[in-house]
Amino acid sequence: MTYVIHGATGAQGGPLLARLTQSGQRAVAAVRSPAAIRDVPAVAVDLASVDSLADAYQSANGIFVHLPVVAEADRLIYARNIAQAVARARPARVVVSTSGWVVDEPDSPLQNPADSAIATLIREVQQTGVSLAVVAPRLFLENLLNPVVLGPVKSEGILRYPLRPDFPVSWTSHLDVAEAAERLLLNRSVTGLVGVGQSPGLTGMDLAQAFARYLGQPVAFSSVTPEVFGEMIAPLFGAGAAAGVVAGYQAQALADANAISEATSAQHLLGLPPRTLQQWLTEMSC
Repeated sequence: MTYVIHGATGAQGGPLLARLTQSGQRAVAAVRSPAAIRDVPAVAVDLASVDSLADAYQSANGIFVHLPVVAEADRLIYARNIAQAVARARPARVVVSTSGWVVDEPDSPLQNPADSAIATLIREVQQTGVSLAVVAPRLFLENLLNPVVLGPVKSEGILRYPLRPDFPVSWTSHLDVAEAAERLLLNRSVTGLVGVGQSPGLTGMDLAQAFARYLGQPVAFSSVTPEVFGEMIAPLFGAGAAAGVVAGYQAQALADANAISEATSAQHLLGLPPRTLQQWLTEMSC
């Protein structure tokens, strides 16, 4: 019996695959071309093919899923294909990461529409009756490692980001998500949504102060508009993916906070506190 990890060569799935492997579990990377990666057990999957996905999921102990950062129309196709494959293969457990999209605040401008890819994925996997947990981070600290963000922090002492300086966010690390996902894959007693991140949330000013302490130099926080940020990241991710990111930050500009609920937090449900920002900076050796 195997754990199948989507995105296992990337930021979310990679740490999870490593944790499972180190703990003696049989885990494989779900990738398009297994021959292209080395030293990692892998299974071939094509997100555009239900048959391919169902074959990979057959007899699996658990599946970790997060949708890739591509155009929303493609994400929606992939979401429906994954759900159909789960319904066909019936793995013992599915853990979905929202990858920062908000799905548990129906009265908030941050809430993803019911017809969005992530909402569709969660709803349609739930309808299969397979045991499901949803790891729900908000914003990833690793976003701050983007060269267009971290570069000016070091060279200019300015942290530019598309949030208000006083906007609280439950920032978290991919490493924290991996720890929560591992716990949820191995122990199926907790189902439903599990928020991962700092509670209470950290503001932009908090981030700047933490960077200043870590780097030993003054760092100031500077808000930029979502549109400007989209122009900054488009060369890295493509116009389609950048447009989705811009829309997300435009929604945050209308909200009071982007914070997890204590009642559904990993701290409360799993006993897993997230890394502090100082711990994360040290671990990352930024």
